Amino acid sequence: MTDAQQTAEASPDLTASEPSGPTPVPLLAPREGVPPVIADADALAEVVAAFAAAGGPVAVDAERASGYRYGQRAYLVQLRRRGAGTTLIDPVACPDLSALGSVLADTEWVLHAATQDLPCLRDIGLVPTRLFDTELAGRLAGFARVGLGVMVETVLGYSLEKGHSAVDWSTRPLPEPWLRYAALDVELLVDLRNALEDELRRQGKLEWALEEFAAIAAAPPPPPRKDPWRRTSGVHKVRRRRQLAVVRELWTARDQVAQRRDLSPGKVLSDAAIVAAAQAMPQDTRVLAALPGFGTRMGRRQLQLWQAAIDRARELAESQLPQPGQQTAGPPPPRAWAEKDPAAAARLAAARAAVTAHAETLRLPQENLLAPDVVRRLCWEPPTDRTPSALAPALRALGAREWQIGQTVDLLARALTD
Repeated sequence: MTDAQQTAEASPDLTASEPSGPTPVPLLAPREGVPPVIADADALAEVVAAFAAAGGPVAVDAERASGYRYGQRAYLVQLRRRGAGTTLIDPVACPDLSALGSVLADTEWVLHAATQDLPCLRDIGLVPTRLFDTELAGRLAGFARVGLGVMVETVLGYSLEKGHSAVDWSTRPLPEPWLRYAALDVELLVDLRNALEDELRRQGKLEWALEEFAAIAAAPPPPPRKDPWRRTSGVHKVRRRRQLAVVRELWTARDQVAQRRDLSPGKVLSDAAIVAAAQAMPQDTRVLAALPGFGTRMGRRQLQLWQAAIDRARELAESQLPQPGQQTAGPPPPRAWAEKDPAAAARLAAARAAVTAHAETLRLPQENLLAPDVVRRLCWEPPTDRTPSALAPALRALGAREWQIGQTVDLLARALTD
């Protein structure tokens, strides 16, 4: 039995899904009040100097306008550090924060769900070299619910305001209640980080978490998604290749309009409307206007734009039509394994069961113990030598971290052999 298993079994259930202590205390305002929004070079220079002179980890958060604007850019950045207090920065007015990023380069950044915010922070010059992710820490510590509000309530005993998470952060000027909400998001983030570090150390999992955080900080930006139009919701209902071409042409036309108008693509044309048009293949704008999502409020010029996209798909040569299924590298979907390779299907069932059982023992999600894709790829094409010493480099090549290999390599060796 590992140290982590012994600690998990011996320790009280601090990770219940609901707070078990006193009623959380509402946190209504930041300790120093709501700071003014930094929106010019002089004010930003003062912030850079203040954060350079401050100490300890820096809490970082960003607000986007998902569902309202095109892309995932940041529309507000919040930071807090001991000795500097909280600052709110408008990255539209101050689009280059690399000077701030430079003075914080050797500082540990504390974020909640870091992978969500890192891309938009990178775009404005904020790139951490060390970080602590409080959401991931909560998962590894065994918390059933890891949203920031729930974590703050469960661990620190405070309740945060929850009303403004999905507002349009591109609004200018930003209302004071929104700014107060944003400032509170970083108010207790370092306190939460410290409490979670103590809990992870108590459970024997702190080194695991640090390895995960290092991997997030070192990860390169993801490559552009291939054939992003295939992620259109409901595209699985479209069977014929020419109809798929309609989805592709409409998606591309919509994306161009959304980018030009700086609107969320869903506000320009819904996915459901794209799928409906692909299934119906309308011959003219009169028929198109009768389809769901192309109602009477849509102007004639818009209808002509969408009809032109449909007509382009109709005129494509057969060789230019997309294939029904997206070709992906790696093993086939697990549901097809029993027919394609029964032995591989048996290996996968045994490996999944072993990983899931061990994850339950360790009180952490199975996908955090070992990514499901790693398990699938290993089971589909395992090494000829299935001893732990041979499986360890195979797991490493698939992206598994050292702590994950240490926790799973023996049980995977047994599963693949038996």
